[in-house]
Parts: sequence; C-alpha cells; structure tokens
Amino acid sequence: MSPEPDSAARLRAVEIGGDPGAVEGPLQGYHHETYVIALPPRPGGVGQGRWKCRAPRSNLLWFDRRCFASEEQLLTALHGHVRQIPEVVDVDGCGLQHFIEGVTLGSMYASGQGIPEDVFRQIVDVFGQLAALDADDLAADRKCDTVDRPVDGDTNGFLERLVCFTEERVYVENLKSFERLFKELGVEPDAFKQLRKTVAGLHERPFCLLHADLHRENFIVDSDRRLWTIDWELAMVGDPLYDLATHLYLMQYPMRQARRMARQWRTAVEAVRPGSSKGMEEDLDRLIDYKRAQSVFTDVIREALKLGSEPDSHWGQLVHSGLKLRRILMGAAGPLGLDLVPSPAQIMGALTRWCRAQEAAGVLRDA
Repeated sequence: MSPEPDSAARLRAVEIGGDPGAVEGPLQGYHHETYVIALPPRPGGVGQGRWKCRAPRSNLLWFDRRCFASEEQLLTALHGHVRQIPEVVDVDGCGLQHFIEGVTLGSMYASGQGIPEDVFRQIVDVFGQLAALDADDLAADRKCDTVDRPVDGDTNGFLERLVCFTEERVYVENLKSFERLFKELGVEPDAFKQLRKTVAGLHERPFCLLHADLHRENFIVDSDRRLWTIDWELAMVGDPLYDLATHLYLMQYPMRQARRMARQWRTAVEAVRPGSSKGMEEDLDRLIDYKRAQSVFTDVIREALKLGSEPDSHWGQLVHSGLKLRRILMGAAGPLGLDLVPSPAQIMGALTRWCRAQEAAGVLRDA
C-alpha cells in the first residue's frame, strides 16, 4: 500500500507542514495513509510537537462497523474524561492528531507474553474511564443506523447487530470472490446459525463507551512509562463486557494474567457503572466465541489478499498464513459448528488455488 509520490494525502501534509523534506511517512496502517509533520510556530505555542496528517485509503474492505462520524471529533469530546489520548488541533479545516512519542506495547511485549504491573494497572484504569461514559456524555456525532443503536441494556440486540455486520458486510458482500475459499476451509453459510445459538442468552448490562479495539499496537508507552490509547476509529456505545472480551482475545495474555485482568476489570467498571459485569461468568465466554468466529471471516480474506497473484513466490507468507488460519479455525470450530478443520498444508493448498483462480479471472494482481 505504498503511496503515489504526489498523493493527495502527502500533498496535504506538505501544505500544512510547510517543509517537504520534514514530512515523515507514510506510517504503516490499513485504513489511512498517514504522515507525520511538525506544525509551523503558532500563537501561544499551540500545536507544538509532531502531528499526524491522514487521509482514508480508497477501495478498502471494511471488516468492522463504524459508529462515530469522526475519530478526531470523538477524541476532542473525550478530553477531560479519558486520560492519555491524542490531542487534536484543527488546521485549515483538517483535524490533526498529536503524534504520541513512544513505542507500541506490542513491540515491547509480544502477543502471548505477560505485561508488567505498571502497564496492567493503566489498562484497568482505561476500562474504568470508559465505563463512566455513555452516549449522553459524548458531544460527538454518530453515523451508525438507528437499527445499530439498541436500547440501553439490550446486550443481545447489540451483539446481534455485530453478527449481522459480520454476516452481511464481511461474508455475503465478499462471497462472489471468496466462496470457493471459504468452502474449502469448511465454512458454510449455516455457520451463522450455529454462531447465533452459541452467543444467545446474554444478561442485560448498562451500556457505556467502548474503544472496541484495545490491543497491543493501540497502546503507546512513552519515555515516562505512561500508557497512551490510540486508534479510536472503532469506538461505539454498547455492552461493556464486549470491550473486555475483545481485549482478552486480541491481547492473548497468559492464562493467569487474563483471569486477573477479568477480576480487575470487574472491580473497575462496577465502581462507576453498577451492573456492568452482570452475568460475566457465562457471557464472557460467549462474547469471546463471537470474536473467534469473527476472526475467521476477516482473517481468511486478509491472508488471501496478502499473497497476491503469485503465492509460490511468497512461500514464507504462505506458510505463516496456513499456520495462522489453522489456529483461528480451530478456535472457532465450536462457535461456527465446523465438523472438520483442515491442516496447515490443506489451508496452504486452498489459498494457492484461490489465488491462481483469481489471477486467471483477471481479478487479482500482485499485492
């Protein structure tokens, strides 16, 4: 996803920053083409430091529902409510996010590794700050349809709309291109019937603001060991337990630390919004099962597209994809009712056949 030398995003960054040689980027990212710039001196010292100038990439597959109209508007609304989030400034009608100087949590502690106590405590604090906020507290426009805004406490309606998005917008909309691949991996349309049975029967819980994507690459640790939370694009209002389930699924903590996070989360959210953890003993597993199932549909497509039109020339990536998708399919076998999960070699073969078929049809080009 390299930019053109004169892409609109880069030209905008140069225009705002004023120095073409000082523009850094593009940063790695799927949804946006992002550059880092230093703003010219402004009255009162406003805008000191480095800032992110972004533009959405075109022709992308979207795997997650968007709830808020603008991430920058949401961040502005959150200041004073949530600590350690990027500041936003408006420059000539362009919202710039402050570039947080530091390193991602994932670069310090890889998936599956435990994290130190000072970072752990700060993540728990983030959950408490989020649980204290609901839709009425946020001066930020929402763009999701009315049907995607179930009444407060309707956790079953909230999750059903997420299942619908995965089924309709990720699976069905891409079925023309990926039906053969899904079938070879043992995933049929009836999988969604089994998924709905698996996740049915959630307890009611009061809704609050959710980040909905709290993983290691969305936490930045600065030089003072402060933890910053970035990438609020998937934020929504809904079931607080869903945020914990998403976090545990994505972080892949060692089991002991995962259990401790669940206990600490419960204490933090109940202190500010009583009832937020009601039924979590049964419902946390149901919500994690949804995340496991969702990963099948998103990651099968992502891994296939990574290979481009010549999978044999990307052997390392092909092996990685086979092992990764095997792990994901195994995790989702129960929630999706998969009778048989193919081996890594069988998955590699299915990916190779899919890529060649796409190339023959003139659809796929080198990634």
